[in-house]
Amino acid sequence: MSIIRRCEMCLVWTTAAELNINRERHTATVLQNGKVLITGGYNDKGVLRDCELYDPSKNLWELATGMSVAREDHTASLLRNSLVLVTGGENSDGEVSTAELYNASANTWINTRSMAQERSKHTATVLQSGKVLVAGGRNDEGMPHDTAKLYDPQTGVWTATQNMNCSRAYNQASLLTNGKVLITGGLDFCSIGIFSKTSELYDPRADAWIRTNDMKIDRYGHTATVLQDGRVLVTGGRGLVGEMWNSAELFNSLTNIWTTTRSMNTPRCTHSATLLPNGKVLVVGGHPDHSLGSAEVYDPSTGAWTATGDMKYHRSYHTASLLTSGRVLVVGGSFGPRAEITEVY
Repeated sequence: MSIIRRCEMCLVWTTAAELNINRERHTATVLQNGKVLITGGYNDKGVLRDCELYDPSKNLWELATGMSVAREDHTASLLRNSLVLVTGGENSDGEVSTAELYNASANTWINTRSMAQERSKHTATVLQSGKVLVAGGRNDEGMPHDTAKLYDPQTGVWTATQNMNCSRAYNQASLLTNGKVLITGGLDFCSIGIFSKTSELYDPRADAWIRTNDMKIDRYGHTATVLQDGRVLVTGGRGLVGEMWNSAELFNSLTNIWTTTRSMNTPRCTHSATLLPNGKVLVVGGHPDHSLGSAEVYDPSTGAWTATGDMKYHRSYHTASLLTSGRVLVVGGSFGPRAEITEVY
């Protein structure tokens, strides 16, 4: 593994071991043992059921047992019992309603109860209660859902929540410090089927969805990151006529107000955003017209964006995972068959 020179103003990218299988639109989950589980996705051979594990201590990828169903644009959630819940997605047969659980200690997949509704490009959020909220997504007719469901790991049972105020897919979900879930943007039928600036909150105690203030602009392919002070940073995405945004804004859960913060150096869509141990946010890749290799860091204390060293490979539809060492593992993506690590100083 080669290491690029240190510098005060940039992150240092080092090349990690290659994936066994090229992929994009996959999931990445940091397990309790520190390894990273990669599931499904898509490559030139089609939608994948294949999975693999990355061991940071050995810089080694190894194939894991494959899922029972091929999936892309699905979700993967680490449960309190150490199992990983995978839900939905799509493959050559269309959208998927099934769910399954990965047991890392046995390297096995176990089918759990189906959601009963097919969905892809949805969100899944582990609540403070340990239950998992699945919201929105696209159904088997390509239309956005306004439905949401709760999965109880103790019983394996799915229960329907109150419907969202808006049908939406390609949305983002953020678990707030007060236990509520903020849903932002996406393809939203509250806005006559366009990319949306609407937001809403799920209150687990009341099992209720509440419309909250709109973002400043409509966004799809954006990111939403909960900062250490509880605010939510939303970055980039694209708008109704396809323009790519470099703008960013902040949601205050105490006031339910959105405020504009400084714009990124580069417009980005389908990028990644990772909260670092120092409280800053690392934004990586994405695309305006083609996949990007650039990265930049947001400092919440100043609102400033600082460009960092470029990755070796351009990529979008990738994943970025914070490892227990404080490094960030960037995996796969369009035009990015490799994985890379950035050291955080």
